Amino acid sequence: MTQYDVYSLVIYVFVFIFGACIGSFLNVCIYRLPLNESLIKRNSHCMTCGTEIRKRDLIPIISWCCLKGKCHACGAKISPRYTVVEALNALLYLFVFWHFDGIVQLWPAILTCLLFSALIVVFFMDWDTQLINSFVCLFIALLGVAAIFLTDDYFGLTLSSHIIGAFCVSVPLLLIALISKERAMGMGDVYLMAAAGLFLGTQGVLVALGIGLIGGAIGGLILKKINGGSQFAFGPFLSVGIAVAVLYGDIIGNWYMEFTGLRELLEDAVQII
Repeated sequence: MTQYDVYSLVIYVFVFIFGACIGSFLNVCIYRLPLNESLIKRNSHCMTCGTEIRKRDLIPIISWCCLKGKCHACGAKISPRYTVVEALNALLYLFVFWHFDGIVQLWPAILTCLLFSALIVVFFMDWDTQLINSFVCLFIALLGVAAIFLTDDYFGLTLSSHIIGAFCVSVPLLLIALISKERAMGMGDVYLMAAAGLFLGTQGVLVALGIGLIGGAIGGLILKKINGGSQFAFGPFLSVGIAVAVLYGDIIGNWYMEFTGLRELLEDAVQII
């Protein structure tokens, strides 16, 4: 094993641990944001008896396993989802750093990791409450602004692509939300796609919407079969679409344009103009 391999291994271990710690904070966001509670003023506590969690029981992933999923004070069961969120965020951070070669391309990896953390909050919060917090969308938009200045050499996006991306999907969704009085589409979904479009650019946000629509259609049918209701949270499916588009948006978008012949039509149109 070379010195570079050892260095890389140390970095990836640190990324995993850091991702798990951030995942622990995401659990706080998912629970407290819908209740408009402070994220920092009150310490973490048992949802059943209210006892504050001991510092040694705050180690991500490990503490839940050591406690066997139960509160140390009252013995009430602790949802395994807390550990799932921590592990999911840690694994996504690890995958993103591998995908972008984060040791070399640091900023794309960092911004994408932060985006994925925000998407995890959107996914679980919307799944639980059918609400998307506007501050989370604002955070994603700020990441999009940072991406304009820090990552365009890597992502290959122009300023106009970022700007058009912010509006090309969100405006049609806004019209749907207004016309349907938010029965078909919530404003949270509009804000989410506007912010994501600023990060992803035009082609990326279109890919994200397409994946979200396909996933939402399939997921909606399954949920309707299970629950019998027609309403469901769309944010989780859009979040998955955004995540896939960040990693593979160019590949999917280029394949679709080649498969449908849109690229040739666009090139002919440009020549005519």
